[in-house]
Amino acid sequence: MFFDKKIKNLKTWDIALVKLATAAFVLFVITIWSAAMEWVHSVNPWVFFVLFMIFAIKPMIKVYSK
Repeated sequence: MFFDKKIKNLKTWDIALVKLATAAFVLFVITIWSAAMEWVHSVNPWVFFVLFMIFAIKPMIKVYSK
């Protein structure tokens, strides 16, 4: 796949910066779009934690399985 080849050129620091940029963009969106902020406040925080766990399982298994 195209992105699989390209991501091999990235260093750990580059991937961390992509994650920080994504987090900053999400904060920007929920700040300027009041409906998004209302939705975030209306959702139970545990839902976000469960989503975090679901999304983190596969990468963590890959990191610690070898």
